[in-house]
Amino acid sequence: MASKKRNNHVRIINLGKIRDKRGNLSVVEGSTLPFKIARTYWIYDVPGGKDRGGHAYHCSHEVIIALSGSFEVYVNDGIREQTIRLEQCDKALYIPAGTWRHLCKFATNSTALVIASTPYSPRDYIRNFDHFIELKREKKL
Repeated sequence: MASKKRNNHVRIINLGKIRDKRGNLSVVEGSTLPFKIARTYWIYDVPGGKDRGGHAYHCSHEVIIALSGSFEVYVNDGIREQTIRLEQCDKALYIPAGTWRHLCKFATNSTALVIASTPYSPRDYIRNFDHFIELKREKKL
């Protein structure tokens, strides 16, 4: 089991793969993720090369999985920034609260599954990157 400190960093979670000649299978259960699942949604029909997202959350943690196709996820925790390419449906990207995320460079016909720790709340969103950086600098996030 990962330490609590590790759970506060962006990281890849290996979901595992059950191989079968009829087709492979991967599973997400409550014990797979570092939070209790409160909401799931998926992003699809994004034109090839286009972007989605561009926000952070005050409270919500997320896991993002490329169910089909591929895309990149830019993340910034106020100190470090990185871009992670998702293209395998047995790999999930964990993004803790207080992390800016932006999905970009979608391949045509890609589907992103997002699993969140909280129900939808417009008040949880930080939609302005400069405001996000200001909150981080003031240690309010």
